[in-house]
Amino acid sequence: MLLLKRERKILSLHLTYFPTLKYFFILISFIFCISCETKVEGKEASYLTIYEASETKETATYEETISFYIQLAKDFPEINIQTIGETDSGYPLHVVTFNPEGDFNFENLREDKIIVLINNGIHPGESDGIDATMLLYRDLAIGNLPLPSKTVLVTIPIYNIGGALKRNSTTRANQNGPLEYGFRGNAQNYDLNRDFIKMDTKNAETFTKIFHLVKPDIFIDNHVSNGADYQYILTHLFTQHNKLGGKLGTYLREDFMPKIESSLKEKNWDITPYINVFNRPPEMGFSQFMDYPRYSTGYTTLWNTLGLMVETHMLKTYEQRVKGTYQLMHSVISVAEADHDNIKSIRKEAMDDNRQLLEYHLNWELDTTRTSTLDFKGFEAELMISDVTDLPRIKYNHDKPFTKKTDYYDYYNPADTVKVPAAYIIRKGWHRIMERLRANNIQYFDIEEDTVLNVESYKILNYNTRKTPYEGHYFHFDTEVEKNIKNVQFNSGDLVVPTDQPGIRYILETLEPQAPDSFFNWNFFDTVLQRKEDFSPYVFEEIALELLKKDSTLRSTFLMKKELDNEFSEDWYAQLDWIYERSENLEESYMSYPVYRIIKNSESSKILTRD
Repeated sequence: MLLLKRERKILSLHLTYFPTLKYFFILISFIFCISCETKVEGKEASYLTIYEASETKETATYEETISFYIQLAKDFPEINIQTIGETDSGYPLHVVTFNPEGDFNFENLREDKIIVLINNGIHPGESDGIDATMLLYRDLAIGNLPLPSKTVLVTIPIYNIGGALKRNSTTRANQNGPLEYGFRGNAQNYDLNRDFIKMDTKNAETFTKIFHLVKPDIFIDNHVSNGADYQYILTHLFTQHNKLGGKLGTYLREDFMPKIESSLKEKNWDITPYINVFNRPPEMGFSQFMDYPRYSTGYTTLWNTLGLMVETHMLKTYEQRVKGTYQLMHSVISVAEADHDNIKSIRKEAMDDNRQLLEYHLNWELDTTRTSTLDFKGFEAELMISDVTDLPRIKYNHDKPFTKKTDYYDYYNPADTVKVPAAYIIRKGWHRIMERLRANNIQYFDIEEDTVLNVESYKILNYNTRKTPYEGHYFHFDTEVEKNIKNVQFNSGDLVVPTDQPGIRYILETLEPQAPDSFFNWNFFDTVLQRKEDFSPYVFEEIALELLKKDSTLRSTFLMKKELDNEFSEDWYAQLDWIYERSENLEESYMSYPVYRIIKNSESSKILTRD
């Protein structure tokens, strides 16, 4: 079944330069693969993966992966493959569904089934999940595994197609296999695991379509770790339980995660939380990763999906990592089957509760006063002098394994809390914001005629900005706002976004400017941070003098600033500008956030009950 290297390259060229013929060549390639089967006994022989045919040394290319699923879908009525949307590479995303009952209508499925969405190849160099999921689907189809009765699997075989097409053997310098793999950046060189909330790429836009089509109960994103060295092949990164909140957060931490760990232990697979340390031994203590909505599990959590990333350890063999990923996904299915009713019930309750939220928490900070204790299995870290730098370096000694009690900091507290409004009003013209709301099925309506409403408005007081580019942006952080209540004139066509809807958490995370991954922090509103009108100093001198004469408070504050700030007192333009910014001449839009809040149960909230 394994294509010869030259023939694989020819197929790749066909698909690159003649994309309209790609499905023809995929089908032909798969037929060719079958004629070249290696001699393996049993049903596996007819559905051998590249990983198996290469004796666990290689990972399937994009073309080989899709060919494999096309053949499974052709031969097994339990499997369906479809294309949805575009990616930056020019190729569509594929969605492969496994349902023993052969029903692939998601509206029907979500009534009774637990739906598990598996995402692979978001970083194509971390290819373990690509091969493990192919094996999982194959083994379910041919009867090597018991069929789930309450669970349906859905997978995106390779999410980052552009990165998967950039095959190489060098960019994953810390990783032990496979022989070739894809590249982390997509066709536009975005890291797709930073793009879920801002949606700069076609990949993220299409993922959004898939996510809201499928509406999964559980989400798995398969990765390979970087960082410290330790005994584990498998680590997990569950969405942070305090941030998830409520009974669902409690269930995640106290039931869902321990049951998966227990299921793996019964199969002799150890697992520990993702170890997010690089330059010191992890047994000194480490903290849970905070998955804000830019990340896959942070995004899916906004719809109360139980999310986890699988992080296999980079230094373990490729065979170990693929097998570990396979076993973890199989354990998730087992827990989903056993906890079907509970998961369905708790998720529904969370959705209902969220729509009635009065307050919402933002900007989570690590609680250093609370820890969990792990029996951590590591290797002794030794400090020695580097032969390269002649400076101290860490080296892990595999001849000295240990198990030690280790502090794991997995509790967070919110730094900010906002009152949930009845709705937001967005000035018309902010098209990129509305595109993203529509993509996420957020409901809104237009104001039909010009009207004045009493609303809360934000003034941007302060923010910091990264000095270097981050995923195509100069990202803001530590944003501070001032809230005012005032009457505002709105125009026909301005947009009202009610919060009482399933996407309430998405709305709050994107439209509250101080939220860590808000549209403000991702630079979507940067034009309000720049003045569009200005003054000529020689003209404004006279106006400034009159302002100081008429306003004693302004005058005394101005004189005090001159007295206390030597730099200010010696800068004539800064003084005039200071007065200008406190005058009626300053444009209203400057530093004014163009999204407004309608207070719950206020007179203005009656606009939500329009006929």
